Amino acid sequence: MSPKPQTEITLRGVILGILITLVFTAAQVYLGLQVGLTFATSIPAAVISMALLSAFKSATIQENNIVQTIASAAGTLASVIFVLPGLIIIGWWREVPFFITFAACAIGGILGVMYTIPLRRALVSNSPLPYPEGVAAAEVLKVGTNTREGAREGQAGLIAVVLGSVASAAYSALAAAKMLAGELAAFFKVKVGGKVAATGIAGESSLALIGAGHLMGITVGIAMLTGLVIAWGIAVPILTSMTPMPEASAADHAGAIWSTQVRYLGAGAIGAAAIWTIGKLLGPVWSGLMSALEANRKRKSGGEALPREEQDLPIALVGLISVLLLVPAGFMMASFLNGTAIASLSLPLVALGVLYLAIAGLLAAAVCGYMAGLIGSSNSPVSGVGILSVLGAALLIGAVGHTISGPDVGQALTAFALFATTFVLAVAVVGNDNLQDLKTGQLVGATPWKQQVALVIGVIAGAVVIPLVLNLLNEAFGFAGDPNYRGITGEPLGAPQATLISTLAKGAIGGSLPWGLLGTGAAIGAGLVAFDLLLRKVTNDKYSLPPLGVGLAIYLPSAVTAPVVVGAFGGWLFERLVQGKPWAEPASRLGVLIASGFIVGESLFKVVLAGVITFTGSKAPLAILPIPYGEHTAMIIALILAVSGVAGLYRWCAGAAKKVQG
Repeated sequence: MSPKPQTEITLRGVILGILITLVFTAAQVYLGLQVGLTFATSIPAAVISMALLSAFKSATIQENNIVQTIASAAGTLASVIFVLPGLIIIGWWREVPFFITFAACAIGGILGVMYTIPLRRALVSNSPLPYPEGVAAAEVLKVGTNTREGAREGQAGLIAVVLGSVASAAYSALAAAKMLAGELAAFFKVKVGGKVAATGIAGESSLALIGAGHLMGITVGIAMLTGLVIAWGIAVPILTSMTPMPEASAADHAGAIWSTQVRYLGAGAIGAAAIWTIGKLLGPVWSGLMSALEANRKRKSGGEALPREEQDLPIALVGLISVLLLVPAGFMMASFLNGTAIASLSLPLVALGVLYLAIAGLLAAAVCGYMAGLIGSSNSPVSGVGILSVLGAALLIGAVGHTISGPDVGQALTAFALFATTFVLAVAVVGNDNLQDLKTGQLVGATPWKQQVALVIGVIAGAVVIPLVLNLLNEAFGFAGDPNYRGITGEPLGAPQATLISTLAKGAIGGSLPWGLLGTGAAIGAGLVAFDLLLRKVTNDKYSLPPLGVGLAIYLPSAVTAPVVVGAFGGWLFERLVQGKPWAEPASRLGVLIASGFIVGESLFKVVLAGVITFTGSKAPLAILPIPYGEHTAMIIALILAVSGVAGLYRWCAGAAKKVQG
């Protein structure tokens, strides 16, 4: 018999969850556009909820769980910005229309919730999958709710998030004021086979990137370091020696070759690694789905009452909602095509788009949910799923659209492929998070259907914020490659994932993809997969080299990946220093929250800065004082502040953990 349920869904919990969702979604949109990566928000949301609700004696662990479930939609749905800015980058949109973007995010996100409900019992309740972030969030909630030390840790955790946020926002503000260098970089000429070549390394002055590295961990950090070596230590020197640019500086020469050739190697490596990862999971995902449906049929036929902890939304309702949501999805796709060069193909294209959403979305949600259970939401290769989704959509849509011709047909087909992929990616990323949240709920005695309702609320709240923040960032910064660029700063956001996905869609439809470079990259990816398999076998799964992490580092700018690598090694060093101490576990959790604060503070500052830039029309509204020193000195200042600041906050974590434990 199930224990008496405690209070779960409350008005204050829903409001708090929505507020945290709004903040984290805004931060995630900026981070994803700048870095091409997002972070899991469940743990920081759980700590913030725990600290704030501790003021109420009636607050329960299940209520805190509902808050973090709603808020986790921030780290989830924000990943649609891996696709959406592509519509601006290809020149289709000049700004992000609110309603159609909101609808695509909300419809896809809710479908992601529905698609993963039948998998809960097989992949959560009766599964050996570790769900690292779900378990960690549950532990945070348990410790914070049930023990005196945990209550102190909850308060310390909130302070950690605030300290990290203030530090990163202040550091970013100094960079915006030009008082320290925005980037540390060194490029130089080298000789390769007797020919002049160029290479170098750069790192953005960003505590957010260092925090992202801490959260990703040392394994991903080593993978990204490997990618940096392949890209900038091997590929760039070789390719620059083969493509001389005698008039260009080392930085311009290396940058040009990286952006026009090496990035495609990274894209090929990501694609190969993603195909392998998804392929080996298809069997377990299918078995899990079948066993879940069979268990449901047995319970229904036997009239067996389900305990509260096993009560999902009714499967008939799930199916009905899933089918009904395909109707507005088709309507949005038809509206998107209205008045375009391919409007005459609306019927077959919309039918294809809806069918693709129904089938590819279900597969993507299941695969992402399984991968999140295996390696965690943050490390789950959602970008690889996005790449495969857009290639599938582009090839299918291109096959239908080749029957007509015209100057704008190719662009319209590419735009529709990106729009259809937005729905699928929204399904995938919510599936990536939903099962992780349900694992947390299982461990704290939550009611699954109430969590599923909470996630829908979070999806809708996040869907409201995404187009608003996207438009704000587009006005202030703009996106690299936008033919209608109008950003005020003149320093566009790289939007690396959206750039890659839009390039692949355009190339697949137009037949202009550099298949040679992509094929070479795929061969590199296959080699990385083989090496990872061998490494896992030799070390009995103790060590690994995630191929997707390597491919991503080849593809992303070194200015982004280098600080992530530094953050991963810094977090690993901190963990090693506190290992074995009586207060090691709370210190480790506080370190995670400091790192989360780094991301939240800088990301929110950049969103606010975007508003100031848009309002004032100034490229650098904070640079109001003349700086008496040069760029070299500014780099040294940036380095000293970053090292001393991060080290000081890690030291604070150790001291606070001692007090919590004592």
